[in-house]
Amino acid sequence: MAKLSLRLSIAKAFLIALAQVPVFALMAGDTYFITLFSRIMILGMAAVGLNLVLGFGGLVSLGHALYIGVGAYAVGILSFHGINNAWLQLLVALLFGGVLALVLGVVALRTKGLSFIMITLAFAQMAYYVAVGLRQYGGEDGLPLGQRSDFVFFGIQSDISLYYLIFVVLLATVYVLNRMIDSQFGLVLRGSKNNLKRMTALGYPILRYRLGAYLISALICVVSGFFLANIAKYVAPSYMSWHVSAEIIVMAVLGGMGTVLGPLIGATALLAFEEFLHTVNIGLPWGLDTYINNHFLAIIGIVILIIALSLQQGLYGSLLSREPSK
Repeated sequence: MAKLSLRLSIAKAFLIALAQVPVFALMAGDTYFITLFSRIMILGMAAVGLNLVLGFGGLVSLGHALYIGVGAYAVGILSFHGINNAWLQLLVALLFGGVLALVLGVVALRTKGLSFIMITLAFAQMAYYVAVGLRQYGGEDGLPLGQRSDFVFFGIQSDISLYYLIFVVLLATVYVLNRMIDSQFGLVLRGSKNNLKRMTALGYPILRYRLGAYLISALICVVSGFFLANIAKYVAPSYMSWHVSAEIIVMAVLGGMGTVLGPLIGATALLAFEEFLHTVNIGLPWGLDTYINNHFLAIIGIVILIIALSLQQGLYGSLLSREPSK
């Protein structure tokens, strides 16, 4: 009970702190933190979506960056043709991403293990090279956006309004997934991860459940891509790179797979620590500041390795070692 109370307290404090970021950024006179934490929430949302199939379904996908790219390019391409209506952009992105996820899911989910990993990676890399070949839309150099998407009833042209829209969508995503994991759908999905043969023998259509989870996780990543394009005012093939897929996997593992909020906490820890190391300037002797700036990725790798070995359930997941996954 104490662990459960601690988990809820940390979750509430964390979300309240996220809500206060723009306030503290304005007080400090440095609005860059609004952009930084917007990006953290966007990639954290993608990690939360991926974790539905990774942490709860036991399926390692190296291709979810594909759906981030779909959401981003829906904004970029439609904006390039003068269509800035955010609702239409989201509709196109979700429809295209949903159909793509269904087709790829049907193919990939009939395999398992390394085959599943390689198929998802292969499809994402194919999409990456297709985006590189779209020379009309910037090709490898990417496509800048003239303006952010227009929701008609409210604007997101300011960084603060966009930040709070991302925050609200993120809260809704976490809430819905939390309810979903506690439903029969979530129980079957977790059961298929722990003992696939037994769940199949009980008569559950596992492929259908896994396909549903894969579709939902893909659509969450599509929404993340939509926001990523708007926060950066830029779209590029690199959004679909396998490096992005690997990064959101690391976020899920770092925060705690099998927990709904863990990937978001993992994203915050990873990206905030990366930003600190990349810009550190605290007057360390022997030129250590410069050394850290130039080798921050190696330092991050070492820290992640230490956390993985000492906290096998992640930063947030370790609080739930004796509690049911939530």
